[in-house]
Amino acid sequence: METPSIRTLIVDDEPIARQILRDELSGFGDIEVVGEAENGGQALEKIRRLAPDLVLLDLQMPGLGGFDVIHRLPQGSLPVVIIVTAYDQHAIRAFEAGALDYLLKPVSQERLEKALNRARKLHGRPREVAESLGRLNEAAERPGGARIRKVVGRAGEEYFLLNIEDILAFQAERELVWIVTAKQRYLATQALSHIDGRLRGTVFQRIHRNALVNVNHVRKMAPLSSQRWMLTLSNGRNSPSASGRLTMYGKCCNGECAAGLSGAPPTGLCNPTRNDKTMI
Repeated sequence: METPSIRTLIVDDEPIARQILRDELSGFGDIEVVGEAENGGQALEKIRRLAPDLVLLDLQMPGLGGFDVIHRLPQGSLPVVIIVTAYDQHAIRAFEAGALDYLLKPVSQERLEKALNRARKLHGRPREVAESLGRLNEAAERPGGARIRKVVGRAGEEYFLLNIEDILAFQAERELVWIVTAKQRYLATQALSHIDGRLRGTVFQRIHRNALVNVNHVRKMAPLSSQRWMLTLSNGRNSPSASGRLTMYGKCCNGECAAGLSGAPPTGLCNPTRNDKTMI
């Protein structure tokens, strides 16, 4: 049975560097170079159009750098990423964060072969590729220090990298954890406790042992008792809080006090009313 080729995209702002990589890759029969990109914007366009299995990605490029490309990968695009850089400290940081492998310029044939062997092991394994990209996304920080995080979600046999700002909640149901977005639900690939640890210090709050909620998507709160509240999310669905998980702020709207989560009070919580108790 013939081994399927690994469709590869080379991304580097230096023409000579791209040509050297292309020449080196020509010695591997299962590697098919389907395109080149000289900047981050071009890389995203070609990833979207060509759907490569493997991307050799330079980190230092004018405009959009390598990490920017990873942050902005098109929905449904899950290429294996091998970092290519001239700076050892950047390479090690990326590798520790989740990059499949890294190549230091000038790239040696031996190191290239080892990196390609790693890529071959992940070829056709979308879950592992998605989780690697998710970790790699956490390696870089936006200006000002705000970290960009992504979570891996599964829909059928496909895996997706989901932006946390698009996620309303995580809901555990026995051994399953559902990722709730405005349009649909995805299955998480990790336990709720692990997700909670990763997202600590973000907009997500543990309101129940079975639920994490994005406070930016809380639209209304209705009292169930002196200690428990029903949260209505931006998709219209509700989730009850566990006793002691919410804190009263004494913030009043039109004479009625609203409850908030630990930290800054969520906006849009005026006039809490009781609604149906539909779960997320």
